[in-house]
Amino acid sequence: MEQKVFVYNTLTRTKEEFIPLDAPYVGMYVCGPTVYSDAHLGNARTYISFDLIFRYLTHLGYKVRYVRNITDAGHLEGDADEGEDKISKKAKLAKLEPMEIVQKYSTGFHDIMRTFNVLPPSIEPTATGHIIEQIELVKIMLAKGAAYEVNGSVYFDVEKYNQTTDYGILSGRHLEDLLNNTRTLGGQDEKRGKLDFALWIKAKPEHLMKWPSPWSIGFPGWHLECSAMSHKYLGEQFDIHGGGLDLIPTHHTNEVAQNIACYGKSPARYWVHTNMLTVNGQKMSKSLGNSFLPHELFSGDNAILNKGYSPMTVRFFMLQAHYRSTLDFSNDAMEASEKGFKRLMNAFSLLESLQASGTTEVEIQPLMDRCYEALNDDFNSPILIAELFEASRIINSVHDNKLKIDEVNLALLKTLMHTFVTGILGLLNEQASSDELPHVLDFIMNLRSEAKINRDYATSDKIRDGLQKIGFQLKDSKEGTTWSKI
Repeated sequence: MEQKVFVYNTLTRTKEEFIPLDAPYVGMYVCGPTVYSDAHLGNARTYISFDLIFRYLTHLGYKVRYVRNITDAGHLEGDADEGEDKISKKAKLAKLEPMEIVQKYSTGFHDIMRTFNVLPPSIEPTATGHIIEQIELVKIMLAKGAAYEVNGSVYFDVEKYNQTTDYGILSGRHLEDLLNNTRTLGGQDEKRGKLDFALWIKAKPEHLMKWPSPWSIGFPGWHLECSAMSHKYLGEQFDIHGGGLDLIPTHHTNEVAQNIACYGKSPARYWVHTNMLTVNGQKMSKSLGNSFLPHELFSGDNAILNKGYSPMTVRFFMLQAHYRSTLDFSNDAMEASEKGFKRLMNAFSLLESLQASGTTEVEIQPLMDRCYEALNDDFNSPILIAELFEASRIINSVHDNKLKIDEVNLALLKTLMHTFVTGILGLLNEQASSDELPHVLDFIMNLRSEAKINRDYATSDKIRDGLQKIGFQLKDSKEGTTWSKI
């Protein structure tokens, strides 16, 4: 059946039916990372959320061009128009070339995305690869009177723009409030207004990353790059623009202003934003000492974690919360997710062994419909997961001969699980991912047998109890010892 998808649009603050500009083609732009440090869990949450959206729209038959950029220049400290470039500063401290920093952290970001089974975007442009396009946009804004040049730097004139267009249309904030709450920043004496932002910045002699332009040797403003790259690959207007909630007040607000100034329209029709992460109810931050990186979450090598969790457990945990809700990390929440994920995957593992048995006692189509309804309602992954637990209950009941199912419904049940668990949620069955596991367990059981022969019962019991703690039960009999998943 044809699916009607409804998306919460930050621009209108309502859920709207998703109607692409040029179906079946869909253009989606998501602001990517600034590659000056390790990818953090906030990054991961955002890109896992948009991976779900990308997968689902593709599943529905849309031809999605997904553009997710890499910021490798122009992002200054404090996200403003002053201070050092974040990448250049890191390069100076490490006595490396800026592009060595970019290469290192871009590779690390891609490694983390693969670990979380996040599909790569269709195009991954870089800011430094699109300097010419950014200069051309600045020329357009100058020609249209939306920007002005001072001493080799070019600024966007916010108050002039606001005379004809609401500058705070995306954030919902009025210009007067923004002006009253804006502190004086460096470079302020060059600007006509407190809210004006840099499109091109004249480089100081010590600045490492700089390019020639009609105005000066300098570098582009942070907000300009996304406007240039989204326009190049998706056009003057496209379907979805995404990113974290923290990008709304400044970065995305300025993108909207740049696009309207150049082309007379907002770059995207639907603005989609992911919410923030907290730890035990507090905002995650280095200053509070409660932040941790993905690899620390996998290994458990962090003081606030009781143990490590597998990448798919973490992905499952993130998808158990709706992308627009706050996601709170705690040891209890992670352990509950780990149990839930194992329960789902244990049922998934039983799928191929299920047998049809005469007249069915369960109809799968209503369950399938509810799975689609969940995702059609603003990609509601927690409701979808609840429905998949119902599917798991049915699988276990059929496996235990407590429920009959015919061939048609069994085939539909298998389709449902493969479609939603692996295809759309992107969850991999880590239990089944290693062909080496049986050999490893056989080796451990042989060690235990040797301990028993040597009457080292303490070691024998320690091996048995240790395996039980991590989910493997040993059963001794006259024929030998066998193992099974708990």
